[in-house]
Amino acid sequence: MPHDASLISTIAVGLGLAMVLGFVAARLKLPPLVGYLLAGIVIGPATPGFVADVALAGQLAEIGVMLLMLGVGLHFSLSDLLAVRRIAIPGAVLQITVATLMGVGTAAWWGWNLGAGLVFGLALSVASTVVLLRALEARGVLESVNGRIAVGWLVVEDLAMVLVLVLLPPLAGLLGGDPAPAALAEPGRGIAVTLGLTLAKVSVFMALMLVVGRWAFPKLLWLVARTGSRELFTLCVVAAALGVAYASARLFDVSFALGAFFAGMMMRESEFSHRAAEESLPLRDAFSVLFFVSVGMLFDPMVLVDEPLKVLVVVLIIMVGKTLAAFALVLAFRYPLNTALTVGVSLAQIGEFSFILAGLGLQMKLLPATGQSLILAGALISIALNSALFAAIEPAQAWIRKHSPLARRLEARDDPLAELPITVDANLLRGQVVLVGYGRVGQRIARTLTEHRVPFVVADEQREVVEMLRSRNIPAVAGDAADPAVLIQAHIARAGMLVIAVPDAFNVRKMVETARLLNPSIEVIVRSHNESEAELLERDLVGKVFVGEHELARGMSAHVLARMALP
Repeated sequence: MPHDASLISTIAVGLGLAMVLGFVAARLKLPPLVGYLLAGIVIGPATPGFVADVALAGQLAEIGVMLLMLGVGLHFSLSDLLAVRRIAIPGAVLQITVATLMGVGTAAWWGWNLGAGLVFGLALSVASTVVLLRALEARGVLESVNGRIAVGWLVVEDLAMVLVLVLLPPLAGLLGGDPAPAALAEPGRGIAVTLGLTLAKVSVFMALMLVVGRWAFPKLLWLVARTGSRELFTLCVVAAALGVAYASARLFDVSFALGAFFAGMMMRESEFSHRAAEESLPLRDAFSVLFFVSVGMLFDPMVLVDEPLKVLVVVLIIMVGKTLAAFALVLAFRYPLNTALTVGVSLAQIGEFSFILAGLGLQMKLLPATGQSLILAGALISIALNSALFAAIEPAQAWIRKHSPLARRLEARDDPLAELPITVDANLLRGQVVLVGYGRVGQRIARTLTEHRVPFVVADEQREVVEMLRSRNIPAVAGDAADPAVLIQAHIARAGMLVIAVPDAFNVRKMVETARLLNPSIEVIVRSHNESEAELLERDLVGKVFVGEHELARGMSAHVLARMALP
């Protein structure tokens, strides 16, 4: 061919090899992303044979990160982020601090200076949102309370890393590095001024997105949807996300990923948000594969031979140190054991921001080349093993509860939100409805019960929700309803009905077993997303199961018959 085809060859060979090795990994009962990472190693510069364009692969991966963050925003509204702010903000800041200190201490042990240790520790402290999303979506818990806390936690981490990337160049000289390359720093600008300008830019960007974006994006989607063109609608979604990401990076020094995330959050305000998520899904999947391939291309397998003990230490910091720190922090905020394990496992890997920090540290001569190789090795191993950790959450939870008296005491300790206040009228706790979950469905059920003066008690995992309900004088307890103690506090033994308004097929059986053990005559109503799940639940005699599509069709049919004056 007369022109350069490096872009085509990179995409064709990268995706083709990723498909083959991903299929092999799936057949071996491994996560397909392990195959994608191996595909990157095979076509990378560290192995013989075909070598793809690393720079092009990195840019394609950046597009994948932007599209994936768009998907996060489309599923994660501003209210979701604000709902978990009390645990996500302090938890993320403390976890970053702990992980960074572990990295600094390890670097000092290896003889590195403070600047190298700081970059190294920060790179190990931030997890990959891309990897987390794939894990949560694969398990169908992205929109659960645990999923929202984990995503909110990583969004705070991403915001913190944006600040770090802006402040690191002017600080490089003080930390023993070289701030000169590529005019990364402005010598005449002080650190205080740099910090002030950074915060001002990020604040202006967020204000524009929250004020203008919340109005503009729903209007834009509505206007394009009216044309009836499917490809134009998909183009609108992708162009808006990439456009906002590019403009935010150019004008406000905000990362591409964060800009795309906010674009998705604003699109979620539109009634077409679900369609936007579905239309962009194939493109997001394809480019996310290129992200993992590009990570593999940066990895030099020889580091496993030359520095095996250092690689082991890095992996332990990422997968054990960070996990234990996050686990302890979540428990300290009095969240259930399952939430602590989910958040801890979510952080047991590193990704895109780690690579950016390592590259910047290397460019400013803060981080030695060995440090970048170790960070990439830690990323590769932790990403490959992260799915196995998620699969181990349930067994680990059962084992901890069985063998750890401390864990049982932590879950059974005196928590003001874990039991109903003594001021609750006893007459409202006999024959009441126990409503599990106060999400979109639960809120509508609660509103109907209130209008008809039917007493009810809400059980919800989100502490902020329970605090809000109690401020409205609505009886509520905080905790996972799969834990018998939570239903006991909701007085399930004297309840007339249990309504499970959360789409949690796995834990529904535990809730129903506890309820019927304490109250054999209780009536149970369960929510389900699909027919196959509903059939399994009905076969197990769980209770009356309502499927979303069925109830929507029934309601629309009743309206049609009423309007047509038919019986």
